[in-house]
Amino acid sequence: MARARLERGDLVRRLSEVFHARGYAGASLADIGTATGLGKGSLYHAFPGGKEEMAAAVLADLADRFADQVFAPLEGGLPPLAAIEAMFDAVHRHFVTDGHICLFGALSLTSDRTPFRARITAHFRRWHQALVACLVRGGVTRAHADGLAGETLALIEGGIVLYRAFAGSAAFEALLARQRARLMAVLAARDSGTAQRTG
Repeated sequence: MARARLERGDLVRRLSEVFHARGYAGASLADIGTATGLGKGSLYHAFPGGKEEMAAAVLADLADRFADQVFAPLEGGLPPLAAIEAMFDAVHRHFVTDGHICLFGALSLTSDRTPFRARITAHFRRWHQALVACLVRGGVTRAHADGLAGETLALIEGGIVLYRAFAGSAAFEALLARQRARLMAVLAARDSGTAQRTG
């Protein structure tokens, strides 16, 4: 059973690469077969629902990884400063160290009619809301936190596109460092103001 799970996990990761490179609509069964080494019959045996089930499996796998690595620090019991540090560390690890792709972002660009639109929207909404809540816990006004969260997600997602386009992580890592410092400075200023009022 462990071997079967490992093989499916490897298959899902190869499917992820195809959908990232081709998009959902552009990925043909021939492309998928070439990437996985499986014929059409074997692919449909593993995924009776065809390409839609394959993409759903990829998104579920990525969502689980992302929730464990990126959302967990924001939604857990860490102090806001530590949570922001942990989130940026997790983003760097997820995309740079481990080399995962942002299929949610890639699929969101393909078509408004993608069958995964609701799932993609929920993914980014959860991230945005978790980041807003974390900043608000740190004393940032909700309006300011909402703007910072939107800015952060836009910078990260845009940075990932450039990272892949340039085939190098330097610009993306610099962007992460700058935005991390920006959020940390905002939270530190709120901490300082609170300390002065209560001192």
